[in-house]
Amino acid sequence: MEIQQINDIRKGYFEAVENDKQAGKMTYTWAGDTKFIIDHTEVNEEFNGKGVGKKLVMAAVEFARNNSLKIIPLCPFAKSVFDKTEQIHDVLFR
Repeated sequence: MEIQQINDIRKGYFEAVENDKQAGKMTYTWAGDTKFIIDHTEVNEEFNGKGVGKKLVMAAVEFARNNSLKIIPLCPFAKSVFDKTEQIHDVLFR
């Protein structure tokens, strides 16, 4: 499974692709220059239970770490991943 990121000035998304098929997508919106809001995560039904959503969140965490950014997880799924995964709290905006 490949995770791709599409980013522009105001918004962006991470997309999981497997065998040329979209497995899932997580959208975000920039909140200034140093943080972004994860606002929605969705997984294609046939990929349910394969950890696609968590892989998308972890890709966002890696992006945030590599660019000294913070994340505001407004999406309920992304928030639940942050709540359950203490080792990614370093990128959580407080």
